[in-house]
Amino acid sequence: MSAISSLVPARFLAIIAHLVIVINIFWTREYNVKASLPLEFTQEQYNSEDIKLVIALSVTLVLLAIEMAGFFSGMSMFNGGQGLLSTGAHASATVALVFFVFEDLDCSDYWWIFAFCSVPPAVMEILLFIAVFGLGKRPY
Repeated sequence: MSAISSLVPARFLAIIAHLVIVINIFWTREYNVKASLPLEFTQEQYNSEDIKLVIALSVTLVLLAIEMAGFFSGMSMFNGGQGLLSTGAHASATVALVFFVFEDLDCSDYWWIFAFCSVPPAVMEILLFIAVFGLGKRPY
């Protein structure tokens, strides 16, 4: 098995693990929202922080859907650079989000995880899509 073809299952598992932990945070976001607030908070503060976290999680799901579409279409499945970037970023995101859940980190910390672990692979997937369908390049 070549190195690139061994990235395919690792990339798939890393994306799915990232997806599962994001869905888990959606279901249990109440605890993370309360961890972001002072001990005495109003319902307005809670709603504001909850909306911020829902927006961040929703954008993450959209970026994961974009990346999964490129992966399952075969466009980036065997692209070594995209596979390595995606596997590393999503595995890192999974570990960071596990800490986010277990340590009850502040919701603003999620944006850092999002910026470093969700955005780069999705942007590269979009650029690869433009290169393949817009410029007619080979994806690998």
